[in-house]
Amino acid sequence: MKVFHLITLLLGVFCASAVLAETPDGATLAHQGNGHGVAPCLACHGADGGGQTAAGFPRLAGLPQAYLRKQLDDFANGSRTNATMQPIATGLTDAERDAVAAYYSKLPVPSSPPANAPTGDDAQLAQTLATRGRWSKGLPACEQCHGPGGVGVGDHFPALAAQSSVYLSNELHAWQQGSRHNDPLLLMQAVASKLSDDDINAISAWYAAQPATLPKEGQP
Repeated sequence: MKVFHLITLLLGVFCASAVLAETPDGATLAHQGNGHGVAPCLACHGADGGGQTAAGFPRLAGLPQAYLRKQLDDFANGSRTNATMQPIATGLTDAERDAVAAYYSKLPVPSSPPANAPTGDDAQLAQTLATRGRWSKGLPACEQCHGPGGVGVGDHFPALAAQSSVYLSNELHAWQQGSRHNDPLLLMQAVASKLSDDDINAISAWYAAQPATLPKEGQP
């Protein structure tokens, strides 16, 4: 009987070890890739998940896990197209996508110098679009979905604040052109279709200059 219990215990330890060995680690994937052709995420998104502003690689740190996972799935199935991300997403297993999304969602938002905010007429235009919209054209305010200051709301409306203006501009043009069509109820396609190039430039620069988090009560 003692031998039977010992064998059972050893089998349990072996199975648990096998499961742990097969569970991908998000940090390893982010920093080293998966060893099967997928490059480390930090090559484009930075060691802290803050992205690369000038190149238009977005911040991933602190975004909702469900949102990040959905974007990986959408890159893989083609509802969101990007020449860099599609082979990466298709090269990750289901478990690896989960691990990467969980890892970046738990990273703190990096502190970095704010981007240059638009000035003059561009600033007025951007603030109007962000906070009031343009209802004469059926265009809602950005913050109605993305929250005050663009800090994001839930799993489907990600943060716009402190993202790269290049990235934001690229994505708005992608919505316009139909190369991205993974939005809930096609909301963003409708919004982007009503924006001019001047609108896109102004709103992208404005959100890039906003703080990633809202100030706490009592702070300026």
